[in-house]
Amino acid sequence: MALEAINAHKLRGFFTVLGTVFGVTFLIAVITLIEGMNQYVEKEFKGAIYGVNTVTLRRRPSITTDGDEAKWREWQRRPRLTFEDAEWLERRMETPGVLALSAMNTGKALGPRGREVENVWITGATSSYFQVREMAIEQGRPFSRNEADRGLPVVVIGQDVAAALFEGRNPIGQEIRLRNFPYRVIGVIEKQGKLFGMSLDNVAIAPIRSDLNGFVNNGRKNTVDEVTFKVSADTQVPLAKAELESWMRIRHRLGPAAADDFELETAEESLGFWDKIRTILLLALPALVSVSLVVGAIVIMNIMLVSVSERTREIGIRKSMGARRGDILLQFLFESSTLSGMGALLGIGVGILLAKVVQATTPLPASVAGWSIALGVALGVGVGVASGVYPAWRASRLDPIVALRSE
Repeated sequence: MALEAINAHKLRGFFTVLGTVFGVTFLIAVITLIEGMNQYVEKEFKGAIYGVNTVTLRRRPSITTDGDEAKWREWQRRPRLTFEDAEWLERRMETPGVLALSAMNTGKALGPRGREVENVWITGATSSYFQVREMAIEQGRPFSRNEADRGLPVVVIGQDVAAALFEGRNPIGQEIRLRNFPYRVIGVIEKQGKLFGMSLDNVAIAPIRSDLNGFVNNGRKNTVDEVTFKVSADTQVPLAKAELESWMRIRHRLGPAAADDFELETAEESLGFWDKIRTILLLALPALVSVSLVVGAIVIMNIMLVSVSERTREIGIRKSMGARRGDILLQFLFESSTLSGMGALLGIGVGILLAKVVQATTPLPASVAGWSIALGVALGVGVGVASGVYPAWRASRLDPIVALRSE
């Protein structure tokens, strides 16, 4: 009967469904984008920025959300991390793992025949850096510990640098210039992809003790940005962090009451801010989008009131033939919930499509969460029931004699 009533008034049904479609569409699109961002941060961002199962020692936090001016001044007064600090820690760490140090700056890479690449992420690192960051080599090899300790002018480059400087030719054994220093290419890293639209393949990694010492660490030779310690299992991360903290406090001769003058970060702790942002987004944005569902509910209620007025005689006939109030109530509730349910299903499809379009045209990822689909259906049907209660109750309260007299 609900479907028959909808079919009999197609235009009215269309506008009723449209009110729910808009609300559910944007609700699904927003949740899909937020969940996509969450998965992206969990899987890609953590590995690319921090590495898997790692503890990173830094002078100051890598990500700050509430650092005031006084805090920044305090960070600037902290001692810089040095090659000697890293070597001292490596000799004393008892937790099984691999230690790497690195420093990074952006610059220009020059190739043969005047070719050049701008804004290359030039990294000075130890040979263990490739293992810690789990970087696979597509061509050639990474530099060895001997080459790194001696500071030999060898370099491993990313796919973008190789393509721009050598245009499909084999770059292995060729010479490039970094900060006008000559380096021999010995390896090309497998394609890393992009991170929020920024290429991870526009990189060049060379021994930190080579001629780049002083450039990658912003003019301060023999210093590093990060000392990273990688363990084999995530259960060992807290143990490694506690041990690193103990050794660094001894190294900097800090008293029991003194605060740390360094930062130790794990991916989970450093990206804790994202969990807060995600929670706020999941609460605030769907709540704002749900306003359109309220508008849709008002539209459905008004249309159902019109429907009750138009079908007053029909209601009178049904009641005179024995229909109870509950039967009339259910009839109109089914009609309103069917309309909104159809709008919810259509809105889910359009919302997912909209999120995929955003994913295809922007750096933002998208991931469809099963619970968001269930939420969309529940809200759609719920809006129909809520908006249909008053018209249905009004229809069920009609006096059959008065209703039969209606024209």
